[in-house]
Amino acid sequence: MRHADEAAAPHRPPHGTATATAGSRRTLLTVPTKAPAPQQMERPLLQFVLIVVITVGINTLIWATVGLIRVLAAARARAAGVEVGPHPSPSDVAILIAAHNEEDVIAESIRSLGELSDGATILVVSDGSTDRTAEIARSLGAEVFELSPNRGKAGAIVAAVEHFDIAHRFEVLLLVDADTHLSPGYLESGLPQFADPEVVAVAGRATTLPTPRPTSLPGRILIAYRNRVYIAMQYLLKYGQAAKHANAVAIVPGFASMYRTRILGSINIAAQGLVIEDYNMTFEVHAKRLGRIAFNPGAAVALTQDPDTFRAYTKQVMRWNLGFWQTVKRHPFQRQTFWFALWLFIAELVLSSVVLVLLVPALLVSLGAATLVAIGADPTGTAQDITTALPPFALALGLLLPDFALTIMAAIVTRDARYLAWGLAFPALRFVDAAICLRTLLDAVVLRSAGTWQSPPRRKTETEVPVPVGMSGAALG
Repeated sequence: MRHADEAAAPHRPPHGTATATAGSRRTLLTVPTKAPAPQQMERPLLQFVLIVVITVGINTLIWATVGLIRVLAAARARAAGVEVGPHPSPSDVAILIAAHNEEDVIAESIRSLGELSDGATILVVSDGSTDRTAEIARSLGAEVFELSPNRGKAGAIVAAVEHFDIAHRFEVLLLVDADTHLSPGYLESGLPQFADPEVVAVAGRATTLPTPRPTSLPGRILIAYRNRVYIAMQYLLKYGQAAKHANAVAIVPGFASMYRTRILGSINIAAQGLVIEDYNMTFEVHAKRLGRIAFNPGAAVALTQDPDTFRAYTKQVMRWNLGFWQTVKRHPFQRQTFWFALWLFIAELVLSSVVLVLLVPALLVSLGAATLVAIGADPTGTAQDITTALPPFALALGLLLPDFALTIMAAIVTRDARYLAWGLAFPALRFVDAAICLRTLLDAVVLRSAGTWQSPPRRKTETEVPVPVGMSGAALG
């Protein structure tokens, strides 16, 4: 039962009503208000979610989940004291450097390889070099084979495998570039993955060589962005793809990876019409069912010098993308996990690239329309319709939030908070990558390559090679 004073107390009228008093009588007048339609409220949220799903991808969610399962399984195996079986030793390894005019960096690479390889043999094939590449390599104790004219990297590898009789002299071939630096423990952590007899290749973990430091801020942003790409692709995709029963790794990078020499004769290393060889070598392993590809982000870590100018960056990205599309074109679909995963990745890659390329003009149009609405310059209501169809806030957040999440991940992995500042420029570079992806897809249909190469501009390396932060510990499993 209500108290008298409570019953007599004035009540706040419901939303959308007004109170009128006439003498002692009080009446409620209903004032209609225009509330947002449910469809108008839901549409920006749905568009935001759609953009996030398209730009992040189902592939990422699937393989990141598989990778997490691998981490948990590896932790249980370590707790149970599972030991690694017999595997090749460093003396069973041939380290092959295919080089073209690399006099600025090859000396430091050979020295670092000699310090870290612990008994491995260093071989250099100088592919039509016109500088002191061969002379420097020979003076540092490497076995050197000089080719002329330039055959391209893939052709140089084929010639070197035959010249040095690698398949008969060694059990494992480690392919490195002239600017590659192996981290301490590369072989110690990478070779145990060959304990599984089904493993025929071990993909190296790529990371950016931080020295010599680029002299410009744009240069530092470029190499930081490239390192973020490495981290995202390898932690969120490749680690899951390398699960034993998946075997869906799409790339064994040619700058620092290992192959069992017994499969080299089965791989068409120097296939015609390709600008790069590493995608094709990886696809050959899958297409011919030669075995499994292993990868662990905590093992076989190697550092490479990435471009620090926009011109060199775009040129390299175009070459990599064109090589990917050419390789996809060369290899028909097969009923294996790898090919299903590959084509799902391709579908998402093309869709996300189209969305990213269109998102910039769409966002500009949406912002312009929102400005017209805000200043009351929309007599026909067209601008309002545009902002309803393309809400600028949802478009911007759909791109920026997941992108910055990747930047936070890179900052954590590298333990470098500067990524949070550099990351403000990364969405623009993603737009560049997307445009190049679509352009090279079209080029792959009509262009062919003779395989000849020109090394990208190099920064002269320092004597000491830094250890990647957070990457020298135990492998994930």
